[in-house]
Amino acid sequence: LASYLAKILSKSSSQQMDIKMFKAGQSNPTYYVKYGKTEMVLRKKPPGKLLRGAHQIDREYKVMNALYKVGFPVPRMLSYCKDQSLLGTEFFVMEFLPGRVVSQTMKGMKSSEKRSCVLSATETLAKLHSYKPSNIGLDGYGKTSGFCSRVLNTWSKQYMAAAHKEIPEMKELISWLGHQLPHIKDESSVIHGDYSLNNVMFHPTEGKVLAVLDWELSTIGHPYADFAYLCMMYHVPQEFFLLRDASQSDIEQLFKDIPTEEELVKYYCKLRSISYPIPNWNFHLALNFFKLASIVQGVYSRYLKGNASSPYAPIYEALILPLIQTALKQVTKSVFKIFLKLSIPISIHFSLVIVASTDMLGLPIQIRLVNLVVLITGEPGQNLDMTLSPSPKGKEVLEKVKRFLKENCEANEKVYHDYVMSQKDPFCVVPILEEIKIKAKQQGLWNLFLPDVSGLSNVDYAHIAEQLGKSHMNSEALNCSAPDTGNMEVLHMYGSDYQKQKWLQPLLDGKIRSAFCMTEPQVASSDATNMETTITRDGNSYVVNGRKWWSTGAANARCTFGIVMGRTGGLNTHKHKSHSMIVVPFDTPGVTRVRNLTVFGYDEAPSGHSEMLFENVRVPLENLILGEGRGFEIAQGRLGPGRIHHCMRSIGLAERCLSLLVERGMQRRPFGKRIVEHEVVQHKIAQCRIAIDQCRLLTLHAAHMMDQFGSKRARKEIAMIKVAAPKMLCQVIDEAIQVYGGAGVSDDFPLAKCYAMARTLRIADGPDEVHLSSIGKLEIRDQIMKSKL
Repeated sequence: LASYLAKILSKSSSQQMDIKMFKAGQSNPTYYVKYGKTEMVLRKKPPGKLLRGAHQIDREYKVMNALYKVGFPVPRMLSYCKDQSLLGTEFFVMEFLPGRVVSQTMKGMKSSEKRSCVLSATETLAKLHSYKPSNIGLDGYGKTSGFCSRVLNTWSKQYMAAAHKEIPEMKELISWLGHQLPHIKDESSVIHGDYSLNNVMFHPTEGKVLAVLDWELSTIGHPYADFAYLCMMYHVPQEFFLLRDASQSDIEQLFKDIPTEEELVKYYCKLRSISYPIPNWNFHLALNFFKLASIVQGVYSRYLKGNASSPYAPIYEALILPLIQTALKQVTKSVFKIFLKLSIPISIHFSLVIVASTDMLGLPIQIRLVNLVVLITGEPGQNLDMTLSPSPKGKEVLEKVKRFLKENCEANEKVYHDYVMSQKDPFCVVPILEEIKIKAKQQGLWNLFLPDVSGLSNVDYAHIAEQLGKSHMNSEALNCSAPDTGNMEVLHMYGSDYQKQKWLQPLLDGKIRSAFCMTEPQVASSDATNMETTITRDGNSYVVNGRKWWSTGAANARCTFGIVMGRTGGLNTHKHKSHSMIVVPFDTPGVTRVRNLTVFGYDEAPSGHSEMLFENVRVPLENLILGEGRGFEIAQGRLGPGRIHHCMRSIGLAERCLSLLVERGMQRRPFGKRIVEHEVVQHKIAQCRIAIDQCRLLTLHAAHMMDQFGSKRARKEIAMIKVAAPKMLCQVIDEAIQVYGGAGVSDDFPLAKCYAMARTLRIADGPDEVHLSSIGKLEIRDQIMKSKL
C-alpha cells in the first residue's frame, strides 16, 4: 500500500504511514490514512461473498469525481485501484477533509447549529437534484425512468436473499408498494440514495455542509424518494436512535431544535421551485423504510456470515421489524385514499389496529394507527386524510405548556385577579404575570403561535391554544394573546424591514403591547367596506382621521401603537381595494383614547377595549403596511390563523366550564340526591361533551386545511368554526350557570365573566350572519362543481 500511495502522490516510498479505521462507514470499510504529511481517506469493498449489485465503490468514485468538477461539496478523488492483491478487494483513495460527522441526534451541537445544518443539508440535496446528468458527465449513470419500480424489485430480491426468517409484514408491505407503482409519476435526477445527516460532513465551526459522503447507492432516480430518505428521521422508530446509544432526551432535544418535517418539505419545494405538498409523499416515505429494512437485513446477514464491519450489526435484527411496521404506518393514509377512490366501504375504528379485507390487494391489510386518523372532504371531488394529533415536536411542546400553565398560571390565578381588583387603575402591569413571562421565555414557551418562529404547524398550535383558553392570563404569559398575535402576524407576513425592526421585534420580545383598530361606531361594521376613517397622503406623511371603537388592547398600560384600517381609495375605486392598514403610534398628536368600553359591565382589565379618536394624526409614509388598497388582503391573511386561535381557546374555556359544572353538581343535593344524579342534568352534560368534541374536530380540520392549502382555500372551514365554537361555548357556560343557580350569575364564580367574553365572539371578527352567508355561497359553489350543473 505504501508503494501504491507513493506512486499516486509522487512521493518517496520510505515515508511513514499511519492507518486507522473509522467507526462510521460500516457498509464499506473506511480508513484514515496519513502518508508523510498527506492525509487521505481509503474506502474499500468488504471481503467475502457479497450480494449482487451491492458495495459498488467504483460508482462512488465515479459520481464524486464528476460532482467535484462542478463544484458540488464532495472530497477530491485521488485514485481508484482495481488490483485486489494489494488489500484483498478493490479500493479508492480521496482527500481527507477536517469536518464534523454528526450522530443521528446531532448530539454536542448547539441548538442554532442543528437547525442551520439541517437547512444546509436540504439546500445541498436540492442542488444535487438540479443537475442534469448529461451536463456533468454522468449520462448513462442510471436508467432515466422506472426508478421506484427498480427500487422495489432490487431490494425485494436483496431482502429475500438476506432474510434469516420470514416476516409476514414485509410481504404485506411489498404487495402494497407494488400496487401503488402505477400511480407514481416518473421524475429523474442525480440522487444520493442514502442521504442522511450522518452521511454529511459539516464545517468544523459553521452550520453548513462541507462534503457529502457515502455515495454507494447513488444513481439516476426519483428526487422525491431521495429527499424522503432525509425526512425519515421524523418517522423512524425509537429503536433506530436507541440502538445507536442515543438517549430519550437526545431524541427530544433533536426535534425541538431542528425544523419540522413540514417546514423542511416546504423549504425544499421552495428551493426547487415546485409546488407543495409533494405528491404521494407517504409512498416515498414507505418505499424508503422498506429499502432501509432491506439494508439492515443485509447488514445482519453479513454479520451472521462474519463479513459485517458495523459494530451495531449484531443487534440490527431488533430493528428490522420496527422499520417495516413504520413503513406500514405510512400506508395508512394512502390506503384510505384508495378505498374512497374506488367507493369501497370501510369501517374506521379508533384503536391501535384496523383490519380491512379487499381483493384489490389480494390479502388482508393490517393498518397500525399511532395517531387518530379521520377522513375529510377538501376541494370538490378531492379526498384527503387528516391527522388530528400534534407532530412529535408539537406534542413535546404541548406537554411542556401544560406543565408550565399548571405550575405557574393556575397556581397564581387568584393572585393575579386580586392584584388587578386592588388597583385604582385596573389597566395596569401585573407583577406576578411579568415574573411568569420571564420563566416562559427562558423555557422557550414564547411566541408559539408564529410558525416561522416556533416551528409548529397550525394543528400543533391549535392544541396549545386550547390549553391557553382555560384561563384569561394564560395567553399573555406565553406572549400569545390577541390582538398582539394578529398584529405580529401582519407585521411578520406583510411588514417592511423597518416596520419589523421598529414594532414587530419589541412585540416578539414582549416589551410592548398593541391594539387593532377596525370597527367604527357610525357605520354597520359587519360590512368592513363601510368604514369611513380616512388615510390621506399629504407629502411625506399620511393623515388619519376617524373614530374607532372596540379597539382591543388599546386600554392596556403597555399599548404603544395600533394598526388602523381606513380608506385610501376614492369613490371610483373597487370597494375591496379602497382600504389600507397603517401603524399609528398612540403618542402621536391627535390620538385620543376617548373611553374604555365594558362588556355586560365588565371592563376586561388589564387589557380591555377602547374607543379611539384620530384627529389629523400625521404619520410617516413608511408606516403604511404593504401598500395602498391592500387592507382587505391583509385582513384575510390576519384573520385565518386568529380565528383558529379564538376557537381553540373557546374549546379550552368550555372544557373548564364543563368541569366547574360537574364539580358543582357533585357538591349540591336538591330533592334528595346530587344534581349530577338527576337524569336531566346528565343529558345536559352529555350534550355539552358532544358539542365540545364536535367543535374540536371541526377546528382541527380547519387548522389542517390551513397547513395543507393556506387561509384562502380553507376559508369555508374557518368560517364554519367561527360560527360553531362561540355558540358551543355560550351553550356550555349557560348550562353551567343553570346548575350554579344564583351563584352562576354572581362574581363569586368566573362563569358570568366567561359568558360575557364568550358572547362577544359571536360578533368579533365578523358576526355569525356574515360567516353563514359565506359558508352558504361556498357550499353552493362546491355542490355545483361536484355535480357539474
